[in-house]
Amino acid sequence: MLTITVKGQEFFDSNTNKFFSVDDQVVELEHSLVSLSKWESKYQRPFLTGEKTPEEFLDYIRFMIISPGVNPDIVFKFGQENFDKIEKYINSKESATTFGMMLEKKGRGETITSELIYYWMYAFQISKEHEREHLNRLFTLIRVCNAKQSKPKKMAPAEVAARNRELNARRKKEHNTTG
Repeated sequence: MLTITVKGQEFFDSNTNKFFSVDDQVVELEHSLVSLSKWESKYQRPFLTGEKTPEEFLDYIRFMIISPGVNPDIVFKFGQENFDKIEKYINSKESATTFGMMLEKKGRGETITSELIYYWMYAFQISKEHEREHLNRLFTLIRVCNAKQSKPKKMAPAEVAARNRELNARRKKEHNTTG
């Protein structure tokens, strides 16, 4: 979850000829499967692929707001530092998990939509509660489930030899020996 504070402002009421101020407002946002689903429901296309117009991205930020009683149009009061903070949050890995030398599937895969992500959650028996987690953290959990349920792939003899040469070279260096 990301918390942003929108600074209060002072306004002039021409009816009463008086100034009045609005307090700072705290806005909580989450980049989650729920926000993704809301955006895709409105635009009826995948969020994770293709470019978005500034208006479409602002809509996504509106869908990210989870603070009760906050008007989604508060996004129009966000400054550049708020948008930078949101971008950093969206792109954050949100996990300490690494996948080492696992081979990534190359080529064109299937289009990822909220329904596909929900399918993965169902297939891996991931609790629906995770739909509110940071989307990248949910992707990591799905990837871990997939890796743990997959059969280990056998390495080709050339790959085994290369790995053994690398391990031997590293051990020789660590122990300062020649073999």
